[in-house]
Amino acid sequence: MSSASASAASSASSASGSASGSASGSASASSGAAADPLAPLAGLPGVAESVDSVRKAVDRVYGHRVMRRRAGEITSEAALRGARGSAALSGADWALEEVRRRTDFGSEPQARTVGAALRLTAEAGQLLSIWRQSPLRVLARLHLVASGSTADGDVVGRPRLAGEPVDEPLIDLPLPDAQEVAGRLDGLSRLIIAGGSAPALITAAVVHGELLALRPFGSYNGLVARTAERIVLINSGLDPKAICPAEVGHAEQGREAYVEAFEGYVSGTAEGMSAWIAHCGRAIELGVRESTAVCEALQRGAA
Repeated sequence: MSSASASAASSASSASGSASGSASGSASASSGAAADPLAPLAGLPGVAESVDSVRKAVDRVYGHRVMRRRAGEITSEAALRGARGSAALSGADWALEEVRRRTDFGSEPQARTVGAALRLTAEAGQLLSIWRQSPLRVLARLHLVASGSTADGDVVGRPRLAGEPVDEPLIDLPLPDAQEVAGRLDGLSRLIIAGGSAPALITAAVVHGELLALRPFGSYNGLVARTAERIVLINSGLDPKAICPAEVGHAEQGREAYVEAFEGYVSGTAEGMSAWIAHCGRAIELGVRESTAVCEALQRGAA
């Protein structure tokens, strides 16, 4: 691993503790003068191949003949399936038709999780223009939307304070303290606002991984992290019509594989970062496969 790649991995990784500090330093430099601290991650083993594979997969589904006439339907179906996948990772593994059928999502914990995932997916499209200017505002809004009316108002839509508990059913790694969370969120925000040359897959994977590592809110952190990944993929231009639901692929690979890959991100090693980025890339490709199947069904008149 080159020293540049090692530095970038350390800066991006939640395990390093200085991730957001490094990002903040780069982002606060004059516009265009600072190198993108995420760009060297493209040189890690296997990452370039993942980036290329994702790009080709996305191009194929965008070129499908059904997309020329019924793109809106594909987008709507991808949103539904993505929400179902994200909820499944957070412990509410419902059948797609159950998610499609239900209208009441406030009766019990799993229903609230599914409802939160659906609301977040719908909200993501309304926040695209704000993300590049104020990502922390977007994250706060996402937590507010996910929480709905199920949480006390004073803990919703803001990062947790010292001593406040976190309810995250899938991830049980040690929590960074509130001061560290605040600093690293600031660094992540600066990095997003500064923009950079890193491929969309890398940026999306780092945003997803960092938010999952920080778990900045008292609840729904996994759902928020995966929605932020969705926003990055749309805003980057990789998936502007939101038809490649990575959440579907994360769920299809399974909770155990998701946690294992995430632990690689937290490790901050070259191998761990590569594995996490590859896992996120494979998730996008599986999301592409899902939407391709929807296109084929529509073409046959079966959906």
